Amino acid sequence: MSATPSARRAAAKDPAVAESVAGAAGSVAGADDAPAVLADETVDGLVADERPASRIEIVDIPSARVHHPSDLLGMILSALAVVLVMAMATYAHNTTTGVAEDVQGFATLLSQILFVPVQVLEGFVTLVVPLAVITELAFRRLGRQLLEGLLAALVAVLLNEIVRYGVEHLATDALAVGLSIREAGEWVVTLPGYVAMLVGLLTVVGPRSRRRTVKWSWNLLWVATGVLLITAGVSLPGLLVSFFLGRVAGLGVRYLSGVQSERAYGESLVSGVRRAGFEPARIVRVADPTTDAEAADSKVPVPDLGTDPAARALTRSTRDRVYALTTDSGDDLDLVVIDGDRQVVGMLTRLWRTLRMRGIEGRSVVSLRQAAERAALLAYAARAAGVRTPKLLSLAEAEDSMLLVQEQPGRAVPLGSLEPERFTDDLLAEIWAQLRLAHEAGIAHRALTSDVILVEDVVGRPVVWITSWELGDVASSELARRMDVTQLVALLALRVGAARAVGSAADVLPDQDIGAIGPLLQTISLPRLTRDEMRAHKEVLTELRSALVARLPEADVEPQQLIRFGARSVLTVVVPIVALLFVITTINIDEISHALSKSDWRWTALAFALGMLTLVGAALAFVAFSPVKLQLWRTILVQTAAAFVALAAPAGLGPAALNLRMLTKRGVSATLSAATVALVQVSQLIVTLGLVVVLTLASGNNESPLPISPAVLIVVGIVAALVAASLLIPRVRQWVLAKTLPTLRQTWPRLIEVVGQPWRLILALAGNLLMTLGFIFAFYASMEAFGQHATLIQVALVYLLGNTTGALVPTPGGVGTIEFALAAYLASVTGINAGVATSIAIVFRVVTYWLRIPIGWVAMQYLQKRGEL
Repeated sequence: MSATPSARRAAAKDPAVAESVAGAAGSVAGADDAPAVLADETVDGLVADERPASRIEIVDIPSARVHHPSDLLGMILSALAVVLVMAMATYAHNTTTGVAEDVQGFATLLSQILFVPVQVLEGFVTLVVPLAVITELAFRRLGRQLLEGLLAALVAVLLNEIVRYGVEHLATDALAVGLSIREAGEWVVTLPGYVAMLVGLLTVVGPRSRRRTVKWSWNLLWVATGVLLITAGVSLPGLLVSFFLGRVAGLGVRYLSGVQSERAYGESLVSGVRRAGFEPARIVRVADPTTDAEAADSKVPVPDLGTDPAARALTRSTRDRVYALTTDSGDDLDLVVIDGDRQVVGMLTRLWRTLRMRGIEGRSVVSLRQAAERAALLAYAARAAGVRTPKLLSLAEAEDSMLLVQEQPGRAVPLGSLEPERFTDDLLAEIWAQLRLAHEAGIAHRALTSDVILVEDVVGRPVVWITSWELGDVASSELARRMDVTQLVALLALRVGAARAVGSAADVLPDQDIGAIGPLLQTISLPRLTRDEMRAHKEVLTELRSALVARLPEADVEPQQLIRFGARSVLTVVVPIVALLFVITTINIDEISHALSKSDWRWTALAFALGMLTLVGAALAFVAFSPVKLQLWRTILVQTAAAFVALAAPAGLGPAALNLRMLTKRGVSATLSAATVALVQVSQLIVTLGLVVVLTLASGNNESPLPISPAVLIVVGIVAALVAASLLIPRVRQWVLAKTLPTLRQTWPRLIEVVGQPWRLILALAGNLLMTLGFIFAFYASMEAFGQHATLIQVALVYLLGNTTGALVPTPGGVGTIEFALAAYLASVTGINAGVATSIAIVFRVVTYWLRIPIGWVAMQYLQKRGEL
C-alpha cells in the first residue's frame, strides 16, 4: 500500500504519473490552487517546499450528497411538536389564550407605528421571499436545490391544508376553538398556509449563514408573523402548527434527497493532513461497508481501495472513514476521519444506552470536536498506561471533519480473522495482560469485540494490540471494568470454549474479578458484534456460567438487572394507563355510583372469602406436582406472597417465580424445579381450556341459551383457520415448534412420573378445579352484590374468557386489561348495562387482587424471615 522511493521520484519527474488516480472516483485538486501553508515550517517568511495537491495520488470515493440523521431527528421532533401544540390548544386553552392576549396588548401601539396595512405586509413577504430565494439559486445554477425547495413548499402547503380540513371537519370543538380566532362573531380556524410554505422553502435552500437572501427572508418572516400575531390576525397555536408543519416538510425533503457533502475530501483532505504536520504522498481509502453505496451514489466504478485487515477492522469498529496515508518521507500511517454529520447517530446511541442500562454514565459528547478530543484523550491515556495501542500522532480539522493521524499496528490482523490453531495459551494470556494494564490505570474500553483486538507474530511470539478506545472511560466505574471482563470472556468463549476462556482469565486476574462477572453474563452487556455472534451460539452463555461455577463454586451467576426498561416494561406501563383512560371515558360515572350505593356488602365479603380459597387450590396443585414433600401451610403462604409479587409482574409470573424459588431453596435442581413449575402452569391451562369447552357445550340447552353469538363463533373459526394455514408455512411451523418443544421436553418426564401416581394426578386436578371454581363463584357473588343475575354457566364463561384474554397482555397482575375484558364480556353476554358491568368487574378485582396485596406482603415478610424464600 505504501509508495516506494523510486515511485515518488518518478512522480516528481513526471506530472502525469503524479496525477494518476486509482479509479474514476479519485479526487484530485486543481494544479492552480495554492498549496496549504504548514505553519511550523515557515522560517523568516519563507514556506517549506510542499508538493502541489495535484501531484498527490488520492484514491477515494467522495460522497456527493449526505443524508443527515439530524434532519430525520428534526422532522420527528417537529411532528411531535405539532401534536404537543394541538394538545395544549385543546387541554390548556386558557393558557394559550392568555399568552395570545398578552401579546395582542400591543396591538393599539403597533397600529400607530405601522404605516402599511397588515395584509399588505403579509402579501409582500409571501411574494418577495420566494422570488428572492429562487432568483439567487437560479443565478448560482443550483437547479436541484431550487426544485427541492419548491417541492418542500408544495408539501408544506398540502400538509397544512390536510390538517386544516381535519381540524374543521373531524376534530373536537375544543381543538377547533384552540386553533381559531374570533371574526364577526364566529370562530375561524387560522393555519396560515404561507407560513408553512415559506418555512418549508427556507429550510431546504440552505443555512442562513451561507446565503444572504435566506438570512433576510427568515428575518422578514419573523417580523410578519409577529405583526400578524400581535394584531390578532392568527391564533398562537395555529401559527405554531403551521410553522412546525413547514419544518416537517422541509426537513423531510432534505433528508430524503440529501444535502451537499461538507466532509473533507480531495484538496481539503490534503490540507487537513498538512495542518496535522505531515506532507502526504499518497492517500488511499480503506474499503468499508459504506464505500459500495457511495460509489453507487457517485455513479462511478469502485476503485482499488485499501484492504489491510487491521485498517478494515478499524473502519468496522469506529464506523469512521479510514485512509492509508503514505507520507513524503515514506512513513505508512493510518488516517481516521471523523465526520460531523455522523455525530447525531453517536449521540442518540449513547443517550439511549445511558437511559436504558443501569450503571452506564451519561456523556455530554455531542460536537465533532468533542468526539475527536475524547478519542484522543482515551488513546493517550491507554498508551500512557502501557497498553499496546496505535500511537496518536496528531489531530487536525478540515471542513466538517476531524482528522486523526496515528501509527499503523504493524502487520496485525483482527482476532476474528485468526485460525483456531493460533489461539495458544500465550496469546490468551497476552490479551488479558493488555486489558489488565488498562484497568489498573482506571481505563475501561466498553466495546471489546473481535475487531478491536489485533494480533501479530513477532519473533514467534504473539503481540496483542487493543484499538478503538473512543467509547471508553477514564477514571471508570467498577461496573464498566466488570463489563469489559465479561465482554472479553464471552468473546474468547466463542473461539476457544467456555472452560478455556474462564481459565485464561483466572490465570491473569484475581478470583474476585472473575467471580464478579457472573451476574453480567447476559447478551445486553455485550457489544453488538459479539451479540450477533452469540445469537448463533446461544449455548455459550450457559456454558460460561457452568464453567464459572465449576471454577469458583461460591460465585453468583444469577443475572443482574442491567436494563432499566424494555419493550415489555413500556407496555406494562402504557397499557394499564390506556385501559384506565378508556374505562373512565366510556363508562357512565353516575350509573356506577348508583350501582355501588345499592350493592350488598355481604355478597362482597363472600366474594373475598371465595377468592382467598383459590390460594388453597393453587397450593394443592403445587404440592401434588412437587418432587419433594412440601407442607401445605407453607405452600399456601407462598401462594399468598405471590399476590404481592404480582404487583410488579405480569399475570401468572409472580406465583411461578416464587414456586421456583421455593423448590430451589429445598435443594431441588434448577432444571427439575423449572420442569415442575412449567407442569403446574400447563395443568392450569389445560383445566381452564377444558372448562371453557365443557361449559360451552353444556350451554347449548334450552335453560341456558348459548352465551356466544354466531358472529363470535364465525370469527373464532376464521382465526382457527388462519392459524392452521400459517402452520403450513415451514418458518412459522419451525418457530412454533421452537417455542413449544422445549416446554414439552421439560415437562414430559415429570408428567410421566405423576401419571404413575394417580393420587398426585387427582390432587392436582382437584387443586386446579378448586382454584378456578373459587374465582368463578367469587365473580358470581360480585354480580349478586349488585343485584344482577345470570346462569352459572354464563358467569363461568365470562370469567374464563375475560381473565384469559386480559392476561394475554403482559401488565402487572393484568391490571386494566382484565377489568376491561371482564366488563366487555359481561355486558355482551348477559346484556347488563356497561356501567354496572364495569362496577362488577372492578369490585371483583378489588376483592380477588388488590385486597390480597397487603396480605401477600405480610406473608412475604414472614417467609423471608424464616428463610423459606
